[in-house]
Amino acid sequence: MIRPILTIISVMTVLVGCTLHTPVQPTPPAPMPEHYQKRLDSAQLGLTVPWWQVFNDAQLDALMTRALRSNLDLEQAWQRLRQAEAGLRIAGAPLWPTLDASGEAGRQGQPSATGDVTGDSRGLSLAAAYEIDLWGKLRSRKTAARLRVRASREDLRSLYLSITAQLADVYFLRMERQAQLVLTDQTIASNADTLQRVERRYRAGTAPALDVHQSRQTLAAARALRPNFQKALNEAETALAVLVGTVAGKGLDLTTVALPDQTVPWNKGVSAGLLLQRPDVQAAALRLRALDQELAAAIADRLPALSLTGAYGHSTSDLTGTTIDGLVWRLFANLTAPLWDGGRRRAEVDRRRGAVAEALAGYRQTLLVAAKEVEDALFAIRMRRTRLANLVDEVAAADASLRLSTNQYFQGLRDYLEVLNAQRLQFDARSRLIATQRDLLSDRITLARALGGGWTEIHVNERIEKSQEGRSGHGS
Repeated sequence: MIRPILTIISVMTVLVGCTLHTPVQPTPPAPMPEHYQKRLDSAQLGLTVPWWQVFNDAQLDALMTRALRSNLDLEQAWQRLRQAEAGLRIAGAPLWPTLDASGEAGRQGQPSATGDVTGDSRGLSLAAAYEIDLWGKLRSRKTAARLRVRASREDLRSLYLSITAQLADVYFLRMERQAQLVLTDQTIASNADTLQRVERRYRAGTAPALDVHQSRQTLAAARALRPNFQKALNEAETALAVLVGTVAGKGLDLTTVALPDQTVPWNKGVSAGLLLQRPDVQAAALRLRALDQELAAAIADRLPALSLTGAYGHSTSDLTGTTIDGLVWRLFANLTAPLWDGGRRRAEVDRRRGAVAEALAGYRQTLLVAAKEVEDALFAIRMRRTRLANLVDEVAAADASLRLSTNQYFQGLRDYLEVLNAQRLQFDARSRLIATQRDLLSDRITLARALGGGWTEIHVNERIEKSQEGRSGHGS
């Protein structure tokens, strides 16, 4: 009995070396450029350390620490990773034999020529089963699960980038809205002072009533802007609360901070090879390879399968009045080959091929989008800097124009309409300057997110290690 089983195993094992499937390789749609159109300083972008630390803002650092610890989107992603890790253990289980224990005990009676016979029976056995992975089907499934675990980790890295970028963007948006609120208060105060001076001129008979009404209208318009900025500021603060995983207004204790200086130029190069290291690009490549492994498993599923089963135990029976006691065992080899299944297995292979082709196109699309995001961010930064420089000049000219028109009006040399126009232009210029300063920060955040960075891997690995230590300590 043993010899035929060993013969079958030997013959089938020789066939394992046959190549059933050539793995697909994640290839870019076209050669990537060696360098981006703008040279950057990788240290300032935070590619090796958390990128937001370049702003030297302790309040932002504290918010980031809270978000990385308490953000609920991140917590959901960690739980998805745990599910993927469990899936890997499930996929690897069929590579090992299964072993089951069974026991039975009973009492029964039956008629016989000499009368009813009763007796007891008892048995205890171990049963084992094992499928020989002739064509690598089981190994392919485990490899696919392992690749999906790695893809889940890359998803975590992507989410780290996304959450930190969102938080920094909202944080600086809050700064901008605070600055807009301060500018509005300054404008209200200035317009109120101007109104008092115009009213004094009116009472003195040197200004018409129209000037008073226009001045009051300008002051009321400035006051009407304030609730909008207050609303926008509150929305930014509640958005920050959600990102750090807390209820709005609970424990943020944010102080007023000015927008950081963005005049320091970037002057070092960054290789385009960084695109291939982006978490979303890595995740797309890993999922492509996982689907390819599942295709290999589907191909192998169309081929014969060999499994071994065996049992060993002890049995006792005294039904006939004579006790029968001894060991029982059995060993079987089962070779099955699919002959007809209505085309199900072939259709599954075709479905898997389509999924691999789709994933390859998706990987290439992800890479193209990544390159686009970097190029767009670089171009936006360059254009935003030009706009910022022009706005600085515009604000200086608007300030001078307002001072001159106001002085000349109160000297009786100018019409009040020129003062109103100068006030409006100055407010608009200063407001646009504040918004552009924040937009430049947003562009820089977008670039840091587009380029990825190794710091995310450090954070993910640290938490994984702590989680494993926690489970080990709990188990001990």
